[in-house]
Amino acid sequence: MYAVIKTGGKQYRVQKDDILEVELLDAKEGDTVTLDEVLLVGTDGNAKIGTPTVSGASVKATVLDQKKGDKIIVFKKKRRQNYRRKNGHRQRLTVLKITDIKG
Repeated sequence: MYAVIKTGGKQYRVQKDDILEVELLDAKEGDTVTLDEVLLVGTDGNAKIGTPTVSGASVKATVLDQKKGDKIIVFKKKRRQNYRRKNGHRQRLTVLKITDIKG
């Protein structure tokens, strides 16, 4: 069984025991979170598609870690104008392990 969930403005296809990194969620390590925005629930051969979400469906996950992603360098330049700006960014992430899919 698999599901397509939406969190942090992005969509993820998940199965039981998958480990994925999503944008920061307000939870501590070891907590169980319930993701209610389930867009699709499917098994082998058939799928239930939501309009926009599947009613009564949810995905439970355990928080494994809160961490920062890789550094991204943002560099702006305008040629011949002596304009240069360098900036860095590290996105904060939550690592989840999918424990249960209810559909």
